[in-house]
Amino acid sequence: MTIECRNEVDGGFRQVIRVDAHTFHADVGPALGGAASAPSPHDYFDASLASCKALTGMLYAKKHFMALDRIEVQVDRDASREREGIYVLRVTLAYLGALSDADKQRIHDAVSRCPIHKLMTTATVQVDVAPFAPS
Repeated sequence: MTIECRNEVDGGFRQVIRVDAHTFHADVGPALGGAASAPSPHDYFDASLASCKALTGMLYAKKHFMALDRIEVQVDRDASREREGIYVLRVTLAYLGALSDADKQRIHDAVSRCPIHKLMTTATVQVDVAPFAPS
């Protein structure tokens, strides 16, 4: 899969991002020269964890015929020590539906092992940046 990203306007910060048939945007806040017109790259990073946890829980519950109606996920970021290599995401979860405490625990255990959580905490991510090749 290829993700494409480019400035929406020459010289501007707002980015247009295309993933398959989906188009969305990214920007930075006024302190960095942007307009805060869209989520920042950090927001998308954090949101990937929230959405993965929610989707993992829903998939697990459906597979095991559990009456999970909704998962609510809140991610709070503490990036105050990011430059030191410490980036803290605090995740709060709520499982809504006709679920027993045992069901909620099983869903929680599955959600705790979602693929993005594993990627963020146990994988070595290699980023290869190719030099610009003029056309």
